Amino acid sequence: MLFKNVAIAGLAHIDAPVTLTSDQINLELKPAMDRLGIKTDVLQDIAGIKARRMWDGDLQASDVATMAAEKALLDAGVDRSRVGLLVNTSVSRDYLEPSTASIVSGNLGLGDNCLNFDIANACLAFLSGMDVASRMLERGEIDYALIVDGETANMVYEKTLARMKAPDLTEEQFRNELASLTLGCGAAAMVLSRVELAPDAPRYRGGVSRSATEWNTLCRGNLDRMVTDTRMLLIEGMKLAAKTFAAARLAMGWAVEEIDEFVVHQVSRVHTDAMIKAFGIDPKKVMTIFAEHGNIGPASVPIVLSKLKEMGRLKKGQRIALLGIGSGLNCSMAEVVW
Repeated sequence: MLFKNVAIAGLAHIDAPVTLTSDQINLELKPAMDRLGIKTDVLQDIAGIKARRMWDGDLQASDVATMAAEKALLDAGVDRSRVGLLVNTSVSRDYLEPSTASIVSGNLGLGDNCLNFDIANACLAFLSGMDVASRMLERGEIDYALIVDGETANMVYEKTLARMKAPDLTEEQFRNELASLTLGCGAAAMVLSRVELAPDAPRYRGGVSRSATEWNTLCRGNLDRMVTDTRMLLIEGMKLAAKTFAAARLAMGWAVEEIDEFVVHQVSRVHTDAMIKAFGIDPKKVMTIFAEHGNIGPASVPIVLSKLKEMGRLKKGQRIALLGIGSGLNCSMAEVVW
């Protein structure tokens, strides 16, 4: 999946406005933790998540994805009538059907010739959406594609906290549910185009993907619950990441010291530190947001990229690596040349 004719014409993110701290969660769960004899502050001391962001009110995935899409279209300076594809990549979704993409498309007033659909690939879905859109752009089938993601964790927290406070909850059940409390809300959107339509825009080179689907049981979630084997997920995830990184070095000529920024999917401090150590990455090249925003699923990578852009940290010609691991297990690594 390497491309010569794909540019990032627009990029934007939305931070959810309400801060929910781990101290607040720990206080609410203190009776259950005392009953079970749990003294370790897993959320802060191990995962490194001090807070996460939540939406104010009953916002749906389509609502926040639409907000991010409007910002990305404005950033690109593109008339929405020219968008030939809209891909929604949210883990969160309004309904099983219709697709959340169709709702976002309707909100934006996109044309009847704009193809729209959802892509589900856990935390890798945004990168998967970029790759699907890039194939169409590379072949000249469309002029512009819009990739969106809106994550809403409010219901997960409400339902998970209620279950974790149940008087008959076991320690094993408590720990299996704990990863749900690392999730965060946020939204991101990206406008991709053919290079000739945005000649000065950053280029999306594409990347490589590898899978280890025999481990599909390690993290399973619904809209109101996520059960995770965090230990095995880290172990097997890093094995797959090592295989994918080796493939990326071969396919894209990566040398760690030549990459200017590493945009890593933000799961926790443990996962981020493991990836930095395994690949010999300079920590200064990895901007982290998990401490204050939590794990925002597939929106994490584009949000970090957008924040780097907003900060003015990305310079013309810089090489940026996008790294992600998702439940399933799947792993993708890609490159953007700014």
